[in-house]
Amino acid sequence: MRIIPAIDIIEGKCVRLSKGDYTTKKIYNENPLEVAKSFEDHGIQYLHVVDLDGAKSKHIVNHQVLEQIASKTSLKIDFGGGLKSDDDLRIAFESGASQVTGGSIAVRQPELFRNWLQKYGNEKIILGADCINRKIAVSGWTENSEDDVLDFIKAYETDGAKYVICTDISKDGMLAGPSFELYEELLQETETIKLIASGGISEFEELPKLQELGCEGVIIGKAIYENRITLKQLENYILNKN
Repeated sequence: MRIIPAIDIIEGKCVRLSKGDYTTKKIYNENPLEVAKSFEDHGIQYLHVVDLDGAKSKHIVNHQVLEQIASKTSLKIDFGGGLKSDDDLRIAFESGASQVTGGSIAVRQPELFRNWLQKYGNEKIILGADCINRKIAVSGWTENSEDDVLDFIKAYETDGAKYVICTDISKDGMLAGPSFELYEELLQETETIKLIASGGISEFEELPKLQELGCEGVIIGKAIYENRITLKQLENYILNKN
């Protein structure tokens, strides 16, 4: 299971929110590159970057931060937040993203998202399935749709989607543990999906459980920044796995 720390960006700074609420913003570091380098120094190879300004303004905003991290580390970065057009996608890839995540766009403009899957391939396009009470949420989690998370993922699995990041918003930033039951159901009910767990990770002991369920990756945010999971623990986990 891949370890994927998260860097969420507002105004070029590394922040965390609780349940996606912008009023709960907490700044952890003014310099996201510094944070990314500390991850790399501990043997981490992957990074999840979310452009929260982009999610709010519905177009890519913090691509310069992405470019800086991509050009000054060897981390493989998946980038999301506000990717709403072919142009946004082009900018993200040109700025160094290895993969991009589309969430709202997959709900609001399914044809465009399917085009991206066909054009770039399912190794590069990740489906963002962020939900609350099983319903998919859109627009930086400010609106809920009527789409059930399992139905949503299965429909895109049929269209060729391979990687899915599933965040249970009620858990995100709350350090209360991830949605084990939801992930177990999603993995049992899909055939080819590589599921990346996100939201609620609070202690190191949860990681082997997610691995056991069959999660392909796990995104860890606040637990790292609040020192509930240390980079040394993650380094050892990666070393032991290899």
